[in-house]
Amino acid sequence: MGQALRILVVEDEMMIAMMLEDILADLGHHVAGVAMRLPQALELAKGVEADIAILDINLDGRKSFPAAEVLRARGVKLIFASGYGSPGLEAPFLDELILKKPFEASDIRSALKRVAA
Repeated sequence: MGQALRILVVEDEMMIAMMLEDILADLGHHVAGVAMRLPQALELAKGVEADIAILDINLDGRKSFPAAEVLRARGVKLIFASGYGSPGLEAPFLDELILKKPFEASDIRSALKRVAA
């Protein structure tokens, strides 16, 4: 994965969002934006220049799937993050990659390689 990717981070826990930003920067990627709530995620989804979005499924009690639909329609690749693993996914996202929390830098690196391939 030679080139830097532009990545949107959608995560409602500030410490996890900051950790993700640090990991992505350490891996040589650019954080295109950070959203912590669904309305903010939807707004960014409409116009952010991103290659990939990493979305926490549960944003303060609301699902991130509406933002994921907008991103997918714009051609942005998706990675979901959840403490529940794949059982947290819903149609039409059942085939998307999921990062099980807690994750480490190596998990992020592998997920990005798989999705960017």
